[in-house]
Amino acid sequence: MFVFNTGDLTVSVIDAAADELVTTQYLGATASFPSNQFAPSLTDSPEDVLWLNVDDGVRAMNATSLSEDVAFETGSGANWQEVTPDGEHLVVSAREPIHKQFKLDANPASDSFGEAVAEIDRKPEGGRGDNEGPGPCDVSVLPDGSYAYVPDIYADTLSVIDVDSFEIVNQVSVSPADRADAVRPWMDTVDWNGDRLLVENNEGETGTESIWDVSDPTAPEEVVRLTGDDGLGKLPLTSEIGPDSEVGYVFTAESNDVTVIDLAAGEVTDRLDLGGSAFVGTWGPNREKLYVPVQTSDEVKVIDHAAGEITGTIGVGSEPYGATAGTVRPETDAAANLLATMSKLGLEFSEGGTSYCIGECACGHRL
Repeated sequence: MFVFNTGDLTVSVIDAAADELVTTQYLGATASFPSNQFAPSLTDSPEDVLWLNVDDGVRAMNATSLSEDVAFETGSGANWQEVTPDGEHLVVSAREPIHKQFKLDANPASDSFGEAVAEIDRKPEGGRGDNEGPGPCDVSVLPDGSYAYVPDIYADTLSVIDVDSFEIVNQVSVSPADRADAVRPWMDTVDWNGDRLLVENNEGETGTESIWDVSDPTAPEEVVRLTGDDGLGKLPLTSEIGPDSEVGYVFTAESNDVTVIDLAAGEVTDRLDLGGSAFVGTWGPNREKLYVPVQTSDEVKVIDHAAGEITGTIGVGSEPYGATAGTVRPETDAAANLLATMSKLGLEFSEGGTSYCIGECACGHRL
């Protein structure tokens, strides 16, 4: 497990078999939303990379050396990315001011590694109020790699992108609930069967959660929208879906918990108390345990899917936010370990390498 600590620009490496901290090393960069959907199965060789959102673009970090292999500047400070299931491409959502989608070559062995092979200019669509575009926020790719889903926070739409041709093939509008002025969909996760899509909405005072039917991938339909009255926690920000595609875990940061949803029934079944605010989570390499960085307590909570409960707590670096996984163990570096210790004591080595974080004022990065 790779946990990115926004407070001191370090990365904590966790042994997912033992659920123990291996090392915390100074990285000089951080990531709030690293690519994590297919990364655990794709990161299994020394030359493989982890994709991070850093500063005004995305970066590929070598999983073995923890060094930067390539960087791509998008022109936006708010970026989300997901690698395709075959590992060949990276789909990027770049929000204001650029409002673009990018498709990058994600194959480290390719001559065009890290370069854009296609892009979509979203600005002509416009956006709500003074926004100059629809605000593409997050991206989730179907398990067969055919389509990607992008929630548009400033347009109240869900966009469907054909990954191969890299064009928008459909946009579905969503209407706000009673007393809300806008839905503001911002994050999403498709299940492992390609049948259901969870979408987090910054709607109303505490947020809402939508379950979409995507069994017809180009014609998604909203099935139900859950609110606080249904038991949903506050500020649903991101989500992960269990290995059986039956259970959704929604990270509800303002109520310091994870909201558990039965996807078939469309109902909240549980709330798991984290004891602090967590904005994201990620599955371990075998998708049996969910690792949740709790930013306000400098630790990672481990949720056992089969048990349906929190089974472990692992101390990490300062203000952990994003996380991803792989089956490559990085090399330990004594100098990087020393820098991590010094950074934890408050010494600053770099003003760069920060990341846009929802709910935490960009973790140092400013749009």
